[in-house]
Amino acid sequence: MAIVTVMPSDMPPVKYDGRIWIRTGPRRSIANEQEERVLNEKRRYKNLPFDIYPVPSAKITDLSKSVFENEFLPAAFAADVLEFNGRTYEERLATCKMIVSPENTTPTMLGLLAIGKTPQDFLPGAYIQFLRIDGTDLADPVIDEENISGAIVEMLRRTEEKLKAHNRVAVDITSTPTHQIEMPYPPAAIQQILYNAVLHRTYESTNAPVRVYWFNDRIEINSPGGPYGNVTSENFGKPGITDYRNPNIGDVLKTFGFIQAFGRGIATARREMEKNGNPPPEFETNQSAVVCTLRGKP
Repeated sequence: MAIVTVMPSDMPPVKYDGRIWIRTGPRRSIANEQEERVLNEKRRYKNLPFDIYPVPSAKITDLSKSVFENEFLPAAFAADVLEFNGRTYEERLATCKMIVSPENTTPTMLGLLAIGKTPQDFLPGAYIQFLRIDGTDLADPVIDEENISGAIVEMLRRTEEKLKAHNRVAVDITSTPTHQIEMPYPPAAIQQILYNAVLHRTYESTNAPVRVYWFNDRIEINSPGGPYGNVTSENFGKPGITDYRNPNIGDVLKTFGFIQAFGRGIATARREMEKNGNPPPEFETNQSAVVCTLRGKP
């Protein structure tokens, strides 16, 4: 066997004659079949979106089998398709990118966020912070607050309930022959901005939540992570300019009915704000966040 120069311990494994050498303590040795498979998988992950990276510390038992089989699968596939293919639980999870593979049942980021029992155990910032502030400044009194956690669908449903409770309906029975129902903010606009904030946020290397701050004169929705890919601060929000940091999370939200078509959220919010008599949404972007401000009626 030829003598191979010892590489520093922080350098990646190197192939010689088709074999992978790994460092084991102060020496190097040839990787066995399992180690070589793991190393090859690690290389492949570098080419995948972050939302389907594996989470090594998680186990398949951290995923909710009940939610997957009773909620996700029926929404994603026709009943006859599910009955016909006869796949195992692990095979179905892998097909839906919730785990790495049927043989390697390590959950992915997507699996934990979509059907995880407590995804915040592994992604501490993956929650929504809601504040209802009685005033126009953060220093004003807080009259309602909640850190809303759980899997993505549960978070969105609970946040929508919170927003609905504060979006009080005003009924005008004096100015017109028929009564008019008015809302401070159009629900569809708030929903679209909220969905975008959860879908497009960065979940990597941050403990920051999505922040929904409701002031007396406006709602601010802060999404961690700046514009991504083809989207820049200069072209943000322009028609036809889209990119997806978390495309697989987008597929899950579409499966559960939160998104009907990609790339239309901001346009829908603008239309609904105009119909309701509100100023158009305002966006502020930088490298660390996208903040949308929805202002109340003049």
